[in-house]
Amino acid sequence: MIGRKSCLLLKFLSAGLAVFLLFFPVLAQAEDDPNPDSPTPILLSETDSTRALTELPTTKTRRGNQLRFPNRAFSLDSQVTLYITNVELLKDEGANAFRVYVEDSKGRKYRFPVLALQSVKGFGGVYALTIKLRDEIGFWEQPGEDGDVLVNVTWRGLTSNRVKLGLGKTGGDIKDDAGAAPTPISALPFKNTDLPTSEYVGYRWSGDRIRFLEQATFGPTTALDNRIRRIGLRTWLAEQLEMPYPSGAYPYPDLPLKPTDTALGCPTGSPATCIRDHYTMYPLQTWFYKEALYGDAQLRHRVAWALSQIWVVSGLETQQASWMFAYHQQLSKGAFGNWRQLMTDVTLNPAMGNYLDMIRSTRTNPNENYPREVLQLFNVGLFMLNQDGTLQLDGQGNPIETYSQNDVNNFTKVFTGWTTCEVTGAQCPNRTQGAPNFKDPMIIINANNHDITAKTLLNYPGVTNQTIAACTGCTGTTTINYANNSLNQALDNIYNHPNVAPFVSKLLIQHLVTSDPSPAFVGRVAAVFNANRTNPTQMKEVVRAILLDPEARGNIKTDPTYGKLREPVQLMTNLYRQLGVTSADGASLSDGNINRFPSGLAQNTFNAPTVFNYYSPDYIIPGTSLLGPEFAIFNTGTSIGRANLGNSLVYGVANVALPDTPNGTRLYLAELQAIAAADTTSNQLLDVLNQRMMHGRMSSQMRGRILTAVNAVASTNPLARAQAAVYLVFTSSQYQVQR
Repeated sequence: MIGRKSCLLLKFLSAGLAVFLLFFPVLAQAEDDPNPDSPTPILLSETDSTRALTELPTTKTRRGNQLRFPNRAFSLDSQVTLYITNVELLKDEGANAFRVYVEDSKGRKYRFPVLALQSVKGFGGVYALTIKLRDEIGFWEQPGEDGDVLVNVTWRGLTSNRVKLGLGKTGGDIKDDAGAAPTPISALPFKNTDLPTSEYVGYRWSGDRIRFLEQATFGPTTALDNRIRRIGLRTWLAEQLEMPYPSGAYPYPDLPLKPTDTALGCPTGSPATCIRDHYTMYPLQTWFYKEALYGDAQLRHRVAWALSQIWVVSGLETQQASWMFAYHQQLSKGAFGNWRQLMTDVTLNPAMGNYLDMIRSTRTNPNENYPREVLQLFNVGLFMLNQDGTLQLDGQGNPIETYSQNDVNNFTKVFTGWTTCEVTGAQCPNRTQGAPNFKDPMIIINANNHDITAKTLLNYPGVTNQTIAACTGCTGTTTINYANNSLNQALDNIYNHPNVAPFVSKLLIQHLVTSDPSPAFVGRVAAVFNANRTNPTQMKEVVRAILLDPEARGNIKTDPTYGKLREPVQLMTNLYRQLGVTSADGASLSDGNINRFPSGLAQNTFNAPTVFNYYSPDYIIPGTSLLGPEFAIFNTGTSIGRANLGNSLVYGVANVALPDTPNGTRLYLAELQAIAAADTTSNQLLDVLNQRMMHGRMSSQMRGRILTAVNAVASTNPLARAQAAVYLVFTSSQYQVQR
């Protein structure tokens, strides 16, 4: 059986990560959620060929009743107009909503920049898309003008048909896609190609509901799917945005602060688990996974997890679990709060102060770690952005830097003097004798540690607080007041930088929906961020805008560049939640001690290797123009590890191993086992897995191969059949990429 599974897995991986086009039909849905599907764009071709239409027919191109088209090829760097139809644009939706991809005869794929989009007068529903024949990312190595290439347009995660375009000359070795047919302008309007086939049966918008739950939770469940089917996405979102957190069954553990010396914190005679429960991330990890697997406040938990990968503090340099719990509380509060308030809360949190050294930065010994990262990684980025997240360029076509080393030096002065809250009284309610106070916000105790010289901060159009005057002659309380005011002015200076909205919006879209969002998607979310700058619940509106955006919604996404590789944590939690997870004996719930699974795939929960997280948001998949952050930890070892993870989850059990694993963990397969026993053809089994794990998009090739493998297992062993089916779906490339 192992040999068969490995063989099938290799076949799936060799097929690449593009997902095949299948449509999941419709039956019923809550009234407040209209059809989430956008139409599929159509690239127009010449009348009797699949060559791209690059010039509209006029009287000069007619000969009798026939249309003539110039048999023209185009040189690199030239501008070409393509024509598309079957799109329904939002108000102000324009060129940045579209991307154009090209494949040459050698199988290389590139992205060409879209320069303009205009509606075509006299041809209702037709748009002229002007592109430049130059690889947008710059990976095209010594491109040759060797003939035809295949071109397609993507929009909102949907891809058009592919048509031919000549580079330098027409002809060459490129072949049309199977089933390709001319799409001439004379055939407008085209027959609706988005109608479902009768081959598949499902609930109305069921694919979109499962996709939505993959984005907004740590995995769909049957109960959540049924609930959203009844009440709709928007009502469920409204409930989640007001739901108490953490869930009542899994409150934050109230761990006491301990001395930094473990011998004092866990002296002789302490329980054997003292070190584990106070000086490791074990309590945080087990709490996190129980909340992820069973908690009701899924959306806040998911957004807080995303924030923990943006505002990174790593347990590798955070000594105690109590420190990290106090930090996570700030992230969970900020998940639905105001970004500017989150900036303050994180800046003054001792765990961040310890991790990036602000807690040790003084006037005489300044440290630039936090000042640098609060700009580069958390808020602004390295280069100036347009509001849709695209780079601003100077007159020579180079990116424009957002800040200089001198700017970092000035911010470093602002962030000097803060330390843990170690004074008696109400200001430091969590102070503990003999233990550093990592629960209350940092304060300035010694005024002499703060730099009181003048500071010059970021400069940008409409700048806020570019300069902070010196505090001449200040001492004591006057210096402390000056320091606190300077901190607020500096954070305002950062928050009001025009980069913050697109920078933050893109990061959150990447974590929740898709790794390489279109600029239009980023721009729409950034506009919501900016419209709610003073709103105390700003992030509620931002999260809502991300999850309800037309680029996020839809039963199916056909663009092979759309989506995100499932990060190890969510790869695991999605399977557990989609099928059910219990204790090892099946009688209770998991104890949450399952971090070893994602840890083996380079995602050790709350133990990021660096401040850059487990992977960079700017990581581009080698040999492509595609942003794919999670692919930074996808290599030969972890790709095999993902298959091993499937084996561990499906065939293995995290048995009870006291004291760390009191309950164990098991994937619940009794329901699938019963289905496999009732239907020996295995078709019902695959139907269920297709709906729950693949939201109806399992390709016919994949289904056929899995069906063959499953039916090779004796029908008298329905559990083994269920296990084989789940394993093969889980390890397939079509599942590994969240679409």
